[in-house]
Amino acid sequence: MEGENQTFNSDFILMGIFSHTPTHIFLFSLVLGIFTVALLANTLMVLLIYLDTRLHTPMYFLLSQLSLMDLMLICTTVPKMACNYLSGRKSISVAGCEAQIFFYVSLLGAECFLLAVMAYDRYVAICYPLQYPNLMNQKICGLMIASSWILGSFDGIVDVATTLSFSYCGSREIAQFFCDVPALLSLSCTDTSTFETLVFVCCVLMLLFPLLLIVISYTHVIVAVLRMSSGEGRHKAFTTCTSHLVVVGMYYGAAMFIYMRPTSNRSPTQDKMVSSFYTILTPMLNPLIYSFRNKDVAKAFSKVIGQGKSRELIG
Repeated sequence: MEGENQTFNSDFILMGIFSHTPTHIFLFSLVLGIFTVALLANTLMVLLIYLDTRLHTPMYFLLSQLSLMDLMLICTTVPKMACNYLSGRKSISVAGCEAQIFFYVSLLGAECFLLAVMAYDRYVAICYPLQYPNLMNQKICGLMIASSWILGSFDGIVDVATTLSFSYCGSREIAQFFCDVPALLSLSCTDTSTFETLVFVCCVLMLLFPLLLIVISYTHVIVAVLRMSSGEGRHKAFTTCTSHLVVVGMYYGAAMFIYMRPTSNRSPTQDKMVSSFYTILTPMLNPLIYSFRNKDVAKAFSKVIGQGKSRELIG
């Protein structure tokens, strides 16, 4: 009973990743810079796709959802980390920890499924261009996106309900800069082996299954691209697919490293570095890799800037 009371009445302590040495102060400033770029780039992507009617296609609608997920993901972890670092306080309430776990896990899961949907979208667009308007119409695209959000949220709810039902009667220090499920489980004085097995099964479903769909989709895409007679069409298709595969490799590689390793093989330092990679760096890289190298996005950006300058001149 005492352990249970401590679970719900005591704050957790986030150990963070930075100290106040000159090197770590520089790294902290760098993280804030990355956070700012990610915030602006993803917000800009969502607004551009919403404002420019030429970007109202399934591919760009999917990209806008990816930017929205990345925006929410980086805002789930970095502001709290920065607040704790600047204030010198490292505590996080149980409710705050619950919120972080829910949004973090939900967004990771939703993004896994969304990347699979994006791969399917490119597969249909390149392999079945004539059937594309029917196979990826607005209704089907909307259902796929909604399914990604719902499945991710379901995983978040399960993780929150189960993780915080355990007793934490020992140390309250989480060896992370946010409430991460593996780091939290290591503090529990309850037997978590069954839940860890469940987490592994969930990872197979939410990481390996979508990854298999992505590999199958892009295998067909690459075969179709190699058969193209047009050099320009082949180059455009390869450029788009390469961008997608770079993001998939970074995202799935880091997620599998964190969630599919045995507890006995975990290192807090490695977990912090890899977690910071896909929760801080990847949300900044995604809009740069996917979108701002895209000619349609560049034209939409120029159009918005041009309209803004015209209004200033008229005013």
